Amino acid sequence: MTTVAILGAGRGLGAAVARRFGRAGFAVGLVSRHQGHLDALAAELGQDDVQAQGFTADVRVPATIATALQQVSEALGPIEVLQYSPLPEQAFMRPVLETTAADLRGAVDFSIHGSVAAVEQVLPGMRSLGGGATPSILFVNGDAAVRPDRTRTGTSVAFAGQAAYAELLHEVLGEEGIYVGQLIIGGQIIEGDPEKDPDALAERLWELHTGRDTFRIQVGVD
Repeated sequence: MTTVAILGAGRGLGAAVARRFGRAGFAVGLVSRHQGHLDALAAELGQDDVQAQGFTADVRVPATIATALQQVSEALGPIEVLQYSPLPEQAFMRPVLETTAADLRGAVDFSIHGSVAAVEQVLPGMRSLGGGATPSILFVNGDAAVRPDRTRTGTSVAFAGQAAYAELLHEVLGEEGIYVGQLIIGGQIIEGDPEKDPDALAERLWELHTGRDTFRIQVGVD
């Protein structure tokens, strides 16, 4: 059995992705900062016959990401799919003239340094997967990644940098058979919405992983 590791796993999109990939036979590594929340989510997923386990990491501390992802692969099996989707902090969303260098540093640590650390950790294992595997690295971002918002400066700058990194990975790793894709979500995730319900978004991420023929899908972006 191979594994999907979800960085930034929560009860909304993270849980929906866990169920979608779990139905396809993946074990699920749930990664976020709070072990209690992860344990509760893993127990809920278990009721849906999804094998899931939680591991703690702070995406602003790269060493914790490496440790958590190593633990995921040891406990559940090799990581075939990595999803990087932690929810940005409100502190990153300041107007441009109120944004300090320290504000930007936090946002860049969160979106860029964290994602690079995650990719560095999983890439050797993805390269060693046997035939029939379809390794994927999936990024989830708000629309500030493609449409800067002067009221959300830190996120706009950091998401744009992460988007550039992801697109470069898409070009280079695609030559090795490792797919890299990005889902852009405009506005809030809305339960019951035909496009932005967590289950609908999880299906779009599944389509990226299985289709492997486009870099980016945008939902709810004008």
